[in-house]
Order: sequence, then C-alpha cells, then structure tokens
Amino acid sequence: MLAGVASDDVIVNILARRREPPRPLTIVTPEDLALRHPPRADCNRYDSLRGLHAAA
Repeated sequence: MLAGVASDDVIVNILARRREPPRPLTIVTPEDLALRHPPRADCNRYDSLRGLHAAA
C-alpha cells in the first residue's frame, strides 16, 4: 500500500460506519427496574457468602 492511499476495503468500512444509526446518549430505565439498594464492593460479605469450606 502506498503512503496516503487507502484500499477499497478501508473506504467501504468507513462508509458502512457512517450509515449506522447514532447510539442513544442515555438509556431510560423504568422505575420498576431501578435498584433499590445499589451493589457495594464488600469482599468480606462475599467471603461470608462463600462459606468456610470454599477453596481459596
């Protein structure tokens, strides 16, 4: 490939991307699906759920 020259595959790829619809900026979550208690990063809680005989 010469410097500054694009192959036909590259051009077709660029044109195909321009035809894609724009992605939505935000997703509206219905109130029924909203988390009442957001997850916490708590490793001690995770370890307690695994039990005493879990493989380390």
